[in-house]
Amino acid sequence: MSIRERLEQRAFSGESDEAVVSVLVAANHLDQQLSTVIAAHGITTDQYNVLRILRGVHPEGHPRHEIARRLIRRAPDVTRMLDRLVRRKLITRVRDPRDARLSVARITPAGLALLKRIDPEVEEVQQQATAMLTPAERKELVRLCERLVGTAEQRGSGAAGQAAVN
Repeated sequence: MSIRERLEQRAFSGESDEAVVSVLVAANHLDQQLSTVIAAHGITTDQYNVLRILRGVHPEGHPRHEIARRLIRRAPDVTRMLDRLVRRKLITRVRDPRDARLSVARITPAGLALLKRIDPEVEEVQQQATAMLTPAERKELVRLCERLVGTAEQRGSGAAGQAAVN
């Protein structure tokens, strides 16, 4: 079923409208699939993203502002999200020895273990979502998304987050 059929939309106002709506529908579809898998483990996709960010620098950590900058989607209150992860013992926060005004969040062994349990399920969703694409098409999709994000950042919107790196 095409996106036009899914939305029961006869026409778009133009190619840009159709392209943007298509990207939003695809992103929402993937987000729903990933949210279902991740929620089954008792965390949100934003919390999962924080854990991935911190795993990427383990055993080091990041201050709150750096985590906020790296999130895939902007979160209104990163401090509260970090507090929830601390309460669940998935991360710790300690004062930065170089700047006592900052606290540095680090992933705990429990956080790493949770990611180890979630990762295969997330990988399966990702594989299924892109199975119909050739390797070249996957690379092209990444390239096109990077162009969209780069264009938005150049225009100063800053709305596009940066994906966490494993």
